[in-house]
Parts: sequence; structure tokens; C-alpha cells
Amino acid sequence: MSANTCLSVAQLTSGDRVDQVFLISQPQLRTTSKGDYYIAAFLSDKTGKVNSRMWQATEAIFQSLPDEGFVHVRGRVEQYQNALQIVVDAAQPVDAATVDLDQFMPSTQGDVDQMFSQVTDILTQIKNPHLVALTTAFLADEHLMARFRTAPAAIAMHHAYLGGLLEHTLATMRMGVAVTQLYPKLDKDIILTALFLHDIGKTSELTYDISFRYTDQGRLIGHIVKGTMLIQEKIDQLNQQANQNFPAALADMLEHIILSHHGIREYGCPVLPAIPEAFAVHHIDNLDSKIALTFKEIDADINNTNWTNFLRSIDSPLCKTRPSDIPE
Repeated sequence: MSANTCLSVAQLTSGDRVDQVFLISQPQLRTTSKGDYYIAAFLSDKTGKVNSRMWQATEAIFQSLPDEGFVHVRGRVEQYQNALQIVVDAAQPVDAATVDLDQFMPSTQGDVDQMFSQVTDILTQIKNPHLVALTTAFLADEHLMARFRTAPAAIAMHHAYLGGLLEHTLATMRMGVAVTQLYPKLDKDIILTALFLHDIGKTSELTYDISFRYTDQGRLIGHIVKGTMLIQEKIDQLNQQANQNFPAALADMLEHIILSHHGIREYGCPVLPAIPEAFAVHHIDNLDSKIALTFKEIDADINNTNWTNFLRSIDSPLCKTRPSDIPE
């Protein structure tokens, strides 16, 4: 490649030269066994993230780099321990105002307006007047819905891209419709409401101005509890209006589903599922997140083997062979 050709992270191969802007994150000043300084950091764009090393670094160079921001990097790509890394020869900070953020922020492949319209259409299936009033109050909160339409569903796991929260929510609501048809004893109204709102706390748990990261509130409270707080705030607002009296027991059940939707305490649940609808929402959420996660890991894996690296998130590597790949 020529020095002026820009490659996405997904296009990088060993031996490439790079002379372009990347998003840098988590830079660390370290020392070699001989006591020399080097800088370790992640470099990324919307297609992926790669490790980098700058050897023979100095404290002054390290201090010039942003903790998270944009840098113009000159260097080369090499293979190290079955993964690519960029060996940086030089790195200069770049003003974010001069950068096309669309090149660095991954986003949904779906149509956001269309997906949001589908969410609102599914919500019209709810018949309980109290849950109708609640979902309508959320839809009327334009500032919150703007964040709901834009936010990622995670930083690095499933649906980790702009619009990911909306995409994940829509997928779970579609499954909710199907599951309640298979199991008619489940309360469809509360399941659809809970699926619509199960990750609404991520609108404030995550920030996504130049990269995906947790807010202070996200670290201190978390999206599960924050989502429950948002629901209670809307219920309190409804109860202050004339002729509104949201049943306390219904509120408790809805909030229970939100609080327990991760299924086990190790994943942050204050309480465990205790009603059939809570189990349904947990497994629907887990199914969509795991399918999205496994396909993402398989697609991103660069190993020349039939298996991905070990994934701590699922406690296993993944087989990359698809059933359709097997000869008949």
C-alpha cells in the first residue's frame, strides 16, 4: 500500500504500513525488561480495535497523547501471538473537530426510523390501560427517546454500535410477541412493556461521543437499577395527573422483571426471577444477546483455524464452521 492509503482496522494485514488517524484508548506507559519506556494502547475505528506498541518512547510523548481521543499514527502492522498489532513509529494528537466521526463510531445496519416505528407498532398490542399510559409517557419523552434511538446496547459485547440498543430492543419485542403466542398463560402486556424498557437505563449508563464508555452514573448505579428508577419516575408523574392511579402491585411486578432480567446475581441482578414473565424476559434477552455476540465474534476472528480464541463471556471458544459449510 502507499503511505497515503488509509486502511480500516478490519482490512489490516501483517506487513501493511499505516499513516492515518485512529482513535486511541487506554494508553499506558510501561517499561521493558531493560528499563526502556514503551507505550501500549488500543487503536480503533468503526470496524474494530487493534493493539499497538510504541518502542523507545518517552514520558513527554506519553503525556502528549489523549487518554481517549484521536491520533495520527505512522507505523507498521505485524503479527504477534496470533493477533495483529501496530508498531508505532510516531503519533500526533488530532483535534476531534477535524475528524469524521462516522469513520470511528460503528452503527447499526438497520434503518433507525423504521426500527423505532416497529417498536411503537408492537406497543399498540398492549391493552392494559396503565401499561399503555406508561409506555405512552416514555414515547412522549423526546429527549429520552432520542438517546434510546442512538445509544449502543453495550461497549464491547452484543450490539456494541450506535443504534444497537434500539435494534436489540426491537428483536426482543418481536420474540416477546412470538413467545406469548406459544405460552398464552403469560401476560403479554407486561412482557412487551418490560422488553421495551428492560435496557432503557443504558441511555444514561453509556456515553458515545467519541467512543463507547461508561458514565459515572453508569458505574455507580448501573442500567438495571437506573431503568427501574426511570420507570418509577414515570409512574409517579402519571399518579400526579388527574384520574391516574397506577396499581402498586403492577408497578412492583414490572420493576421486578427489570431488576431480574439478567437472570443471575453474578450478572448484576439485585433479585432473581420470581414470576413466569420474569423468566420469559430473561431468556428472551439472553437469547438475542448471545446470538448477536457469537456471530460478532465469529465474523471478527482472524485465526486461520476452525475455532475462535477462548471467549471469557461465554466460557468457551466458538466453532466457526456453519452447517451450510458442510458438504452434502
